[in-house]
Amino acid sequence: MLEKIPHAVGEAMSGLRAGIEKTAYRAEFENAPETIRLTSPAFADGAAMPARFTQDGEKLSPPLAWSGIPAGTAALVLLVEDADSPTPKPIVHAIAWDLSPTSDGLPAGALASPGADGTVEEVGRNTFLKAGYLPPDPPTGHGPHRYLFQLYALNRHLGLDGHPGRSALLSAMHGHVLAKGVLTGTYERR
Repeated sequence: MLEKIPHAVGEAMSGLRAGIEKTAYRAEFENAPETIRLTSPAFADGAAMPARFTQDGEKLSPPLAWSGIPAGTAALVLLVEDADSPTPKPIVHAIAWDLSPTSDGLPAGALASPGADGTVEEVGRNTFLKAGYLPPDPPTGHGPHRYLFQLYALNRHLGLDGHPGRSALLSAMHGHVLAKGVLTGTYERR
């Protein structure tokens, strides 16, 4: 959708960014211990995401791996946000909750997306109100965008109904976060 914004408009909006301080990682759960190690075999932390995992490629959610899940974890939550979207708040690209703490990651395409049916059942609504992964789609000329893949360890299952959005998810998580970890991937359209 944002790829249709003309390059000149993207450049003009390059200073407009939601900001990393508005992501859940910083705004909502800043004081949670950062003991989870979140990685991807597809890209390094802070590096460019392969186009395969964006709107310009196969539109798949990237593979993720994690370690350092604390004892007492009942469930994991994955939240993906674009800290550089030209919007007042970060764009939500994915929500998955009640992931098993005994798993060590997710394979490529695990989240439902335009490119895959997905295998994860407990998914929330992205900013475009669809349940599943919203592939990165920054405006041309806007510069690089940082996509924060945030993993949270919770002391209980959330048991949410339907496909909740960011607000309902964060509200249910408050007071239950044991630890967190983040992986940042970047993507830019030139």
